[in-house]
Amino acid sequence: MWLWEWLGPNRTLPSACLHGVDATIPLQALERASLLGDRLERLRGRSVVLAPRDPLTAALALVELDGVARRMVLCPPDLSPKHAPDVIAAAEGEVWLDDRVGAAAALEELRVEGPVPKHGAVTRRYSHATEWVLLSSGTTGVPKLVSHTLASLCAALQEPSYEMNDTVWGTFYDIRRYGGLQILLRAMRCGALVLHGPQESITDFLARAARAQVTHVTGTPSHWRAALMSGAAAAIAPRYVRLSGEIADQGILDRLRASYPNARLVHAFASTEAGVVFEVSDGRAGFSAGLLSGQQAAVGLQAGVELKIEDQRLRVRSPGNARGYLGGAAAAPLSDRDGFVDTGDRLELRAGRYYFIGRAGGIINVGGLKVHPEEVEAVINAHPRVRASRVGARRNPITGAVVVAEIVPADPLEVRPAPETLKREVLELCRERLPAHKVPAAIQIVERLELSAAGKLVRAEV
Repeated sequence: MWLWEWLGPNRTLPSACLHGVDATIPLQALERASLLGDRLERLRGRSVVLAPRDPLTAALALVELDGVARRMVLCPPDLSPKHAPDVIAAAEGEVWLDDRVGAAAALEELRVEGPVPKHGAVTRRYSHATEWVLLSSGTTGVPKLVSHTLASLCAALQEPSYEMNDTVWGTFYDIRRYGGLQILLRAMRCGALVLHGPQESITDFLARAARAQVTHVTGTPSHWRAALMSGAAAAIAPRYVRLSGEIADQGILDRLRASYPNARLVHAFASTEAGVVFEVSDGRAGFSAGLLSGQQAAVGLQAGVELKIEDQRLRVRSPGNARGYLGGAAAAPLSDRDGFVDTGDRLELRAGRYYFIGRAGGIINVGGLKVHPEEVEAVINAHPRVRASRVGARRNPITGAVVVAEIVPADPLEVRPAPETLKREVLELCRERLPAHKVPAAIQIVERLELSAAGKLVRAEV
């Protein structure tokens, strides 16, 4: 299987388009035009680092490179220049493909002036089962290089139906990361896609999505909180709203349901290493314990996926699992001897339902007692006057650390309660629902919270 062939009939439909900030390109155009032209043959059988800043240029390039390049490394635009040499070395990179000049002086560089492909005779020929390499979305250190095949990336994608051809996807994700790539593949297989520009505001993106009559929109819970805060979320009327990449707490699910009452609301669990695992569409945070007994039709478990929970940590074995890590990270196996990937996500069982409580590496130690920032945030975010929150640690000479929180009010400045009133209400809510060591010792009111390029809250190391 290679991408050009896999796209099938959709690539000949006029409605199958990729909408970028500055251009809209029908997939039809690639039947008789090319972004790379005769330079494509220079890349046959080689390891190509795909690094255009423009997501539309990157999307067109990966369509052309699959089946041609030996290896394709998808670099998001926020890759630190100091980490680029490590990525190149781990991937055994031979060519750096970019839409900027001088981005990788130590490597053969191929510059593309996208995103509009040039017309001319095009012969598409398969020669290699291209390895797709994605970078992990960790916030510190050199990212891990995760190896996939097109088959593993497409494991969760359903066969399209004729009725799906009117689907117009919109995504806040960058398509060089796993979540965004999943949406790109869905859209190119059946439908169209509105891409979020790297410097584009949420207001401008949603305005473009509205003009394209977007029907399906995806992003992290933090993306959606920012969209609701912007006031621009009312510009669209999607029939499908999807969240993944972070814990979807009940607060954001309820707000999205109120904003889009006619949409199907889904939160999904996926990771770069484990693939797409399951989706939940009952409007509730967490997921049914039935997933672990294989009730996939009822609870949204992807076909072929097996789950187990050990030491409160979710482990996954599925056709969507990555093949492994490249380079220095290869010393750490991606899966255990039975083929299960440890996702690092911790769970708690309550009344027949599992709830995500946080990442294994993000625990705050308060006098020997463990606190997951996300479980405190879920309580704070349930307050009707809170739009978003971030919980962290502050050093304490007695307990080692205490919990602190930042909150973004939901109300406009002119109708907000006094800061001390909001802080008091949030603390009362936390004291009602959390043990004493998890209640924030201090709360700060802020206007915004920093998001990473992957759309996740930027957190300090604990």
